[in-house]
Amino acid sequence: MSVLDPIPRPIDTLPGCGRGDAVALIDRAGKLDFDGLERLTGEVAAWLAAQGYAPGARVASWLPKTRLACVLPLAAPRAGLVHVPINPMLKRAQVGHILADSGASALLTQAGRLETLEKGDIPDGCVSFLEADVSAGDALPPSSGDPDTLAAILYTSGSTGRPKGVMLSHANLWLGAISVAHYLALTPDDRVLGVLPLSFDYGQNQLFSTWAAGASYAPLDYLTARDVVKAVERVGATTLAGVPPLWVQLLESEWPDAVASRLKRLTNSGGALTAPLIAGLRTRFPQADLYPMYGLTEAFRSTYLAPELVAAHPDSIGRAIPFAEVMVVRPDGTQAGADDSGELVHAGPLVAQGYWRDAERTAQRFRLAPAWSVSGGMAVWSGDTVVMDGDGLLRFVGRDDEMIKSAGNRISPTEIEEAVVAGGETVEAVALGVHDPRLGQAIVVVARGDGTREAELRARLRRDLPSFQQPLRYEWRTELPRNANGKLDRAAIKADLTS
Repeated sequence: MSVLDPIPRPIDTLPGCGRGDAVALIDRAGKLDFDGLERLTGEVAAWLAAQGYAPGARVASWLPKTRLACVLPLAAPRAGLVHVPINPMLKRAQVGHILADSGASALLTQAGRLETLEKGDIPDGCVSFLEADVSAGDALPPSSGDPDTLAAILYTSGSTGRPKGVMLSHANLWLGAISVAHYLALTPDDRVLGVLPLSFDYGQNQLFSTWAAGASYAPLDYLTARDVVKAVERVGATTLAGVPPLWVQLLESEWPDAVASRLKRLTNSGGALTAPLIAGLRTRFPQADLYPMYGLTEAFRSTYLAPELVAAHPDSIGRAIPFAEVMVVRPDGTQAGADDSGELVHAGPLVAQGYWRDAERTAQRFRLAPAWSVSGGMAVWSGDTVVMDGDGLLRFVGRDDEMIKSAGNRISPTEIEEAVVAGGETVEAVALGVHDPRLGQAIVVVARGDGTREAELRARLRRDLPSFQQPLRYEWRTELPRNANGKLDRAAIKADLTS
């Protein structure tokens, strides 16, 4: 898209949905054009409306990327309901928590999944339906409600505790779709391979931004990286989004040149790309534009780095995306200067409406923007420390709750992790601070591998890092745990280390 549309509308009226017989969806059932997508959205919305739920009732879905799962994010809001997608990787206890916490009136799922739930997992007042129960009939027309109306509740992965629901309006979702479609320069000729969960804001936006641009979306539930390679070839994908652990796996896979050359756009979020990963992606996919991005569910996408800047600024998360205002704020509330660190604060129309039924945590994270903010209003105070350089590019330093405090020094785990993987002795590593009676916290690195190159790694880091940043010890693992969104699960790694 070349023209930004700053006026938010109901999410089920995305502009690409007027493209008639152009292909909107490529899945196991075949191809669905935009006329068919509009018709199916209206039919599912009508079926939901016929169940008699009150406006704003929550409808949860616990599904793989079926056709219904792809349509529900549009159909539920069209029916005046709030969609609550549940990651298909979650287990019964987490599913039960989300159903109870959201006060869901309905759960749409599959028989095999339903059988894993036990008595009490589905709360009283919540009715379960199977996909086959959703019947076609009359179709509801596109909605015309207030764009500020709640449209979805996305639950975070819960790696640091029980999942919490982030409330997103039609406007949040619409403007996020328009923004991303614009800066990625998606066109109707693009085919976007969707490997990320639709319950993940990154994955759901990929669906919306694709359709906003009038492009084709191909959902994929995969088991191995090889499945992704095959799907790129099968659907002729031009665009692929991932998180760093997936890129590691994809670079370890074999890519026929003809298949790799199909991809012209790679996007990353959910963790910083290391210099070796960037180099590997640029070598394996030399014709593809690489878009490093940063965001958090509470403020959607915040920044992106334009592809032409990646080579010169590999450690940057870029500048604000369209419709977002990002600020670097000192502890005293003033604006940080160039090369001065501060908390990353997000303002503007992409900021979510808070946490569902959690006023205490909402008040902690959602606070008024600084007085000097252009957007003003409610802002998301991320807890992330960043630095802005003289060119206005941001560099992520670390999360306040993850910073390592050792011998009076505040140490960014990201900086340690980037140094650890830079030499190729391991491709994945997590740096943690553990209690130490002398230092306060000592640095321990949990890395993937067998440890045969540890001596080489230690020698290199003695050359590359100051003494206070040297890891005390290394823990080697054949695999590192990931959360339901595919990101390295720092909480699980720390729990394993300290158990």
